[in-house]
Amino acid sequence: MCYNDQMRIIDNNKKLKSFLELLGRRASGVSDEIEKSVRDILANVRKSGDRAVMEYTSRFDSHTLPLKIKPSEIDKAARLVDSNLIRALEISAGRIYDFHNKQKEATWSFTKNGITLGQIIRPINRVGLYIPGGKASYPSTAMMNIIPAQVAGVREIAVCVPSPNGEINPCVMAALKILGISEAYRIGGAQAIGAMAYGTRTIKRVDKIAGPGNIYVALAKKMVFGEVGIDMIAGPSEILILADETAVPEFVAADMLSQAEHDEHASSIVITTSGKFALALENEVKKQLATLIRKDITRKSLDKYGAIIKAKDMDEAVEISNAIAPEHLEIVTKNPDEILGNIRNAGAAFVGCWTPEPLGDYSAGPNHTLPTGGTARFSSPLGTYDFMKKTSLLRFDEKGFMKLADTVELLAESEGLEAHGNTIRVRKSRIKSSVKQKAARKEK
Repeated sequence: MCYNDQMRIIDNNKKLKSFLELLGRRASGVSDEIEKSVRDILANVRKSGDRAVMEYTSRFDSHTLPLKIKPSEIDKAARLVDSNLIRALEISAGRIYDFHNKQKEATWSFTKNGITLGQIIRPINRVGLYIPGGKASYPSTAMMNIIPAQVAGVREIAVCVPSPNGEINPCVMAALKILGISEAYRIGGAQAIGAMAYGTRTIKRVDKIAGPGNIYVALAKKMVFGEVGIDMIAGPSEILILADETAVPEFVAADMLSQAEHDEHASSIVITTSGKFALALENEVKKQLATLIRKDITRKSLDKYGAIIKAKDMDEAVEISNAIAPEHLEIVTKNPDEILGNIRNAGAAFVGCWTPEPLGDYSAGPNHTLPTGGTARFSSPLGTYDFMKKTSLLRFDEKGFMKLADTVELLAESEGLEAHGNTIRVRKSRIKSSVKQKAARKEK
């Protein structure tokens, strides 16, 4: 939305191409200055451990308190939370658990002709979870990250929570208490990622890091990947809404604004086949925006990355949506299920006018940590599977070995890997020798 309160309207291919390029720059742009800053922080944490972490915490979060949050502190802070909110967290936790429990995988194998093949499924041993804080704190994000790890069977879960001025957020602490988390640290930013990835005297190194954060956190996760696993590189929030003439402008405007209020880099897009609806939506956005407490941030977000795109028909609308591959996709049309079947790229699909995106943010059950910036083309929501790993299982008896021996030997020879082929030949030789010995004994 421009500062004259007019929505960006896209009604031709030239405008659409320009807007898609803008979204691409939004997803990929990191300044050299930020990259150097993150690299320096990680190098210092690797070298100096706790001392570096405490220095950065003092500088960025203005406190010198011990890094570890004691279980007694978690309990004390949690007791400050209203009982109705505690109940809401408990209801949400139960639904999140039920959904992620369906994602559990089991070890499997099959045997045929002396050959056993399969997969051994095991949880990751230790994970570090980053829960954003600072301007806002997110108990919902704590639950969305912790519960899948618990369902997977992760033995050790460490949580890092930024704590400006040393203050820990009671709602986040309540979520930790409800979920039985006792290992938590009052640190944030790239230094928290470095501490979890490399380990310090206070913070034991983890095997994988998950959880969203700002650009410094996202870039730090990207840089430590390989030292540890990561879930994904989460960018600014985004929503794309497919709407026809049956959509309710009041609902769609509210849903656009619900994402735009996150920060000025959030993106809210509507693709519609109805010019009449587009006009009504523009007026409704203007009306609702004026009532918001965070209207300045919301207005900047809409101005930078918001748009109403007019499509000639729903096939074109779906094509554009698949090209954008949004984090959140709402389908508010007369026949949403018909459209859903043609959706290839989306982090989460919210079907029908009574399924606004915030249901998924908090209490529906599916995870709200989703691929952003077009990465839904190749990645999935955070889930139980992110906290499990697979080991391939192979077991051959002599009969099974001989069934594949010649095939493997031939392929090894074709690749010029003599020693590979020799592992087959020495066994074949042993088998042939054994057969001859058995035959000789029979003749005697």
